[in-house]
Amino acid sequence: MLESYVPIFVMIAGGITFGVVMVKLNEWLGPHRPTEEKLTTYESGMEPVRSARERFSVKFYMVAMLFILFDIEVVFLYPWAVSFKQLGLGGFVTMAVFIAILFVGYLYVWRKGALEWD
Repeated sequence: MLESYVPIFVMIAGGITFGVVMVKLNEWLGPHRPTEEKLTTYESGMEPVRSARERFSVKFYMVAMLFILFDIEVVFLYPWAVSFKQLGLGGFVTMAVFIAILFVGYLYVWRKGALEWD
């Protein structure tokens, strides 16, 4: 039974080996001309004006997590829309319940003020 996993282990070992070899080749053969400008922080073409250790408000993270949450939930609508006719009434009711739960969650977050950006 263990012999059936040998091709998987070989593929994983090959992938790891390839990755390590490519990183080392880059280190050995790549150019080594660091300058002060190359070593500075680059963010959207703008010079950094504050420390990277600055604290962000918890609201920032809450809005980011909520965006990801609701954005990922919308991804589930695409397969449903593609196979809408094959699913019939049962698929429609299931998705209606899903959207209702999502909407209740959205209302809850809105009422709690998590979407307010002060």
